[in-house]
Amino acid sequence: MTAPVIIDTNVVVAGLLSSQAEAPTARILDGMLAAEFAYVVSSQLLAEYRDVLCRPKLRKRHGLSADEIETVLTELAMHAIVLAVASAPPAPDPGDQHLWGLLAVRDDLMLITGDTRLLESNDWPQRVRSPRQWLDETDD
Repeated sequence: MTAPVIIDTNVVVAGLLSSQAEAPTARILDGMLAAEFAYVVSSQLLAEYRDVLCRPKLRKRHGLSADEIETVLTELAMHAIVLAVASAPPAPDPGDQHLWGLLAVRDDLMLITGDTRLLESNDWPQRVRSPRQWLDETDD
């Protein structure tokens, strides 16, 4: 079994919006909802999932009602390992500091993100992966 991962909000959103079931982001979101792998969230990350999924422009795209969004969030929270963030070096984007704080909690955690700034950062070598990279590594 692989170590627990942190799934960035952009992966959850892309998975929800994908029309291709085999897209890496869709496979990851489906895996989260089915508890197929261990993943970590914080209260800040869950709040960010909610805030982003409830944005009016995004709601038009995914078409979920407020109740349906809450159902998805409840499922995600139910299967997650909830951790408090730790002190960490400054993230490449201050809005992502909570992700860096989660990475700082445990040495075995990996962040799965589509954010180029985070992927290109040298702060956490070998611990930040794109959805495709992570799936390629775990499918072996």
